[in-house]
Amino acid sequence: MEENSSSKSPALTMPVAIIIAGVLIAGAVYFKGGVPTNQVANNDFQVQNTKTQLKPVSADDHILGNPNAELVVVEFSDTECPFCKNFHQSMQQLMNEYGKDGKVAWVYRHMPIEQLHSKAMKEAEATECAAKIGGKAKFWDYINTIFEITPSNDGLDLSKLPEIATQIGVNRVEFEKCLSSGEFTAKIKQSIADASLAGAQGTPYSIIVAKNGETYPLEGAIPYASLKSVIDGLLKGK
Repeated sequence: MEENSSSKSPALTMPVAIIIAGVLIAGAVYFKGGVPTNQVANNDFQVQNTKTQLKPVSADDHILGNPNAELVVVEFSDTECPFCKNFHQSMQQLMNEYGKDGKVAWVYRHMPIEQLHSKAMKEAEATECAAKIGGKAKFWDYINTIFEITPSNDGLDLSKLPEIATQIGVNRVEFEKCLSSGEFTAKIKQSIADASLAGAQGTPYSIIVAKNGETYPLEGAIPYASLKSVIDGLLKGK
């Protein structure tokens, strides 16, 4: 996971916290002064109810599960980030457990970090082309396949992008036309800007949104057991 540690002002942090004891290894890429540095974090993991400038979830988002779920996890991710690859698997597991009964929904938003992963922008555009041509479900088919096959860190051959489209049942000719047009470049860049405004300094960066509007930022690819504990704790408190 390529995460960030942002300091939170006491004025913005409510005294509600879920603390999971233990040592959690959470690889991350932090951006300080525009320079990425690898970092391994911390001892205790916690989430706090913190005000964020998160763009509201809308019908334009890629949403898996019930949009009216008790908790919505909004994730900003980079398809060539190895920590995002791990966290993607955790989110799939989370949705298998909590998505079917409508307790949790997953919103995927793009945050390709081009300074580290020059191919991630084009891959993000490819997922949008798949959704445009094949329907919203194809977005998830496409991005799941990318995370399955990429070695991460720019290891995916971009010639595979049309092959993935064909594999999931998206018209290849239309897909290649869309991808070469750069139609979704501006959308991806806007998503990156939205991520920064919401507090992201690296990927994966997620914000859990409760029905009452409370937001709980998650920095990094925390292990599934810890993610599950956070979700259980929040659901229990609602």
